[in-house]
Amino acid sequence: MFAQANYRKIENYKVFYGWAHHFPQDWMILRQFENEGKAYYMLLNPQTLATKIDERSFYEVKPMSITEARNYFRNTPYQKAITRAEKQSLSIQDAGIESGVPKETGISLTADLCPSHRPLDKRIFTDIFNEFKKVEQPVPVALSVTGIWMRQHPQDLEWLKQMQAKHEIYITWINHSFNHRVSLKAPLKENFLLEPGTDISYEVLETEKAMLKNGLLPSVFFRFPGLVSDQQLVYKITDFGLIPVGTDAWLAKGQQPQAGSIVLIHGNGNEPTGVNDFIKLLQSKTQSIAKKQWLLYDLRESVDEEFQGQ
Repeated sequence: MFAQANYRKIENYKVFYGWAHHFPQDWMILRQFENEGKAYYMLLNPQTLATKIDERSFYEVKPMSITEARNYFRNTPYQKAITRAEKQSLSIQDAGIESGVPKETGISLTADLCPSHRPLDKRIFTDIFNEFKKVEQPVPVALSVTGIWMRQHPQDLEWLKQMQAKHEIYITWINHSFNHRVSLKAPLKENFLLEPGTDISYEVLETEKAMLKNGLLPSVFFRFPGLVSDQQLVYKITDFGLIPVGTDAWLAKGQQPQAGSIVLIHGNGNEPTGVNDFIKLLQSKTQSIAKKQWLLYDLRESVDEEFQGQ
């Protein structure tokens, strides 16, 4: 687990599909860009859903259209997960993957960092570390981050990166759009990313660039702001090669997590109820955690296992 480099001078950042090979692994190419005169790819391991950034020159490469790439990798957990998300694209709220199938009882924790004037709710991270450090370290957590939040909270972001650097937590960074616009008046079908005039390419790619400039590694997951989307928007996101991830347990709404749940709380200081509920849930599981009967799962592994061998 190495620290992600900061790419400060990103140019020509764009969607690019293809096959890349560096013995013994086949990778799927999702993006290409230049930084300080060197050419880079964002690569995906379609078996494990892990991403990485690497120099283009290290790989044997075959450019492909999105259709060719998805067909080439059709038997992988990645492609099965994308297909599942597209099949669940009709509902206006909570399209995408809502749960995985972990080995034991446990959950995947996702915390959303939407734009907020309040500071990061650090209790989530200190409490999960303290609760799990004897049985699971680093503790996996997935954070849905917006471009605006990163811009407004550099110290909080640095604090999270330090926790990761110390191997206390391991973060999967989920793209949560750049602006996360929301209207208190507009109906859902014209709200969040469905707001007329939204530039979806900007919302997706500028967030990835902001992650890279801040030393974060973008994952292959995307979470819709407000969990609001329509079928057309879901397909726009999967055209970027990203897997929409929903939730079946938004704690602040009173939804109870089951085995394999993808749990949603807000870590941006705007939802203390959900955070309090999660901390109570942790406290109620102390004995199960100690016996390794209730664990936090890496979102990638949880989704990956769901689609292995299908």
